[in-house]
Amino acid sequence: MKNINRVFLIVLDSFGVGELPDAAAYGDEGSSTLASVSRCPELRIPNMMNLGLYHIPEIGLRAPRNIPMGVYGKMAEASAGKDTTTGHWELAGLISHQPMPVFPEGFPQEVLDAFEKATGRGVLCNKPYSGTQVIKDYGPEHMETGKWIVYTSADSVFQIAALVEVIPVTELYEGCEKAREILTGPYGVGRVIARPFLGKTPEDFYRTSRRHDFSLVPGEMVLPRLLQEHGVDTMAVGKIYDIFAGVGFDEPHYTKNNQEGMELTAQMVEKDFHGLCFTNLVDFDSAYGHRNDPAGYAKALTEFDQWLGTFLEQLKEDDILVITADHGCDPASPSTDHSREYVPVLIYNQNLRPGCIGIRNSFADLGKTIAGWFGITDGISGSSFEEDLVWMQEN
Repeated sequence: MKNINRVFLIVLDSFGVGELPDAAAYGDEGSSTLASVSRCPELRIPNMMNLGLYHIPEIGLRAPRNIPMGVYGKMAEASAGKDTTTGHWELAGLISHQPMPVFPEGFPQEVLDAFEKATGRGVLCNKPYSGTQVIKDYGPEHMETGKWIVYTSADSVFQIAALVEVIPVTELYEGCEKAREILTGPYGVGRVIARPFLGKTPEDFYRTSRRHDFSLVPGEMVLPRLLQEHGVDTMAVGKIYDIFAGVGFDEPHYTKNNQEGMELTAQMVEKDFHGLCFTNLVDFDSAYGHRNDPAGYAKALTEFDQWLGTFLEQLKEDDILVITADHGCDPASPSTDHSREYVPVLIYNQNLRPGCIGIRNSFADLGKTIAGWFGITDGISGSSFEEDLVWMQEN
């Protein structure tokens, strides 16, 4: 195996590549995020195609005739669920056999009573809702009463929206921390999310970039913690630090959007470190998948691909790039929720022979493989696919 110094793991949030065999059980039969965006004329992704994206087995798209320059394949989700936290934890070697709780009818009154008592403010809404629509519909009453706007989605989340002029961001964060303490056991949602917004009227309300996620702490070993315990550096870009509740990361680097995420990841190449840079690019999911915007999704992928071309040139001989996803969010389906899909794996190193790793049974196989690149063979779930890789120069 080639000696690896740094791994750049980039999660294209929600970039699924086709329905899983159990997709119908989740209401996602026929979903394919990649297939939906591939029909958009805005999509121009030559670099990902060169890495082998369209050569991935059984994705229902015609592969170009070129020989890929990367290693490619796809992974099934072994965990129960299709949410952000579950997907990322599985990528890091933690398989969740019990789904995180969701509340399609809203949260029980006992949860709301405890939250109101802890924060001294009442609650509005308490039902699944679009994050942009909920502030328009409940914003005026929120301004009049000072009550929290609490809502959820098909994901395992307790979201709290507040107009900054009514409830300062610091108080919103404190409210989220109190909600996180309450939401345990059967009510233990994956994330409590602060959603501050600005504006004077419902027509001009908009969410600010000061969103903050308060996640459950992983109950078992995960890749960043495993690496950290072995003296390997760990960097988090985007919402990664929050998804893991900070567990295992040396440095958090928060971002507002994909552009900042790409810029910060490129800056990491210039840093002298030995370890993992774990990046999440959230706009694919939050700005396009959930809003059923295939054209916007395709445009964002095109922008990423343009950046990718330059980033590949920056990588050093002992760097390795991995591109994957955490679930799907088919923007062309009737649903605005996540979709139960395979996720892609694209891997590149200058001395790694191109090839196919096939269809893996778990996202955890990736975490296991990354741990092995740093000489760690035990500690997390998954089956390494290192034996399927061919290095053109051995140490």
